[in-house]
Amino acid sequence: MISQMLLPEFDQEMQNTRKMLERIPDEKFNYKPHEKSMTLGRLAAHIAEFPSWGTNALTTEVLEMQPGQQPYEAKSKQELLEKFDKDVAEARERIAGASDEDFRKIWKFIYAGKEVIALPRSDVMRGMVMNHMIHHRAQLGVYLRLNEIEIPGMYGPSADEMKFWTAENS
Repeated sequence: MISQMLLPEFDQEMQNTRKMLERIPDEKFNYKPHEKSMTLGRLAAHIAEFPSWGTNALTTEVLEMQPGQQPYEAKSKQELLEKFDKDVAEARERIAGASDEDFRKIWKFIYAGKEVIALPRSDVMRGMVMNHMIHHRAQLGVYLRLNEIEIPGMYGPSADEMKFWTAENS
């Protein structure tokens, strides 16, 4: 079953993402490394909303957005983590309960009346929910590093988590 293939990856990536979100200090929400960049708070909120895209993809056939719609903004790390945890639990439940037939159905994202994405739900889960989230999570890691905030390991220990580092290990 597709759901059984996706769940371990989903669980691992959500756990890794939560570790990164936990590192965000409230006082840095307005930090912006470049004028074209999102603020740290907006980037974190964007990352936190990806699990809800998974739920949306499995419960609807079309997501329509219009210019001017306001994105989710969190006022604190606690609010961000509460939303993330709630959305992860809901998305996980939807993934676990979805049949292969559900995952084969086409899901569409329409922006300003134009189709942007039309993919099987399984592809949406991997590409738009997990991979897209990982992309932005990496950006968040750069924001944190630029603010001297230790980075948690994602697929093994980070340089901040290493007890020692030798030339032999590099």
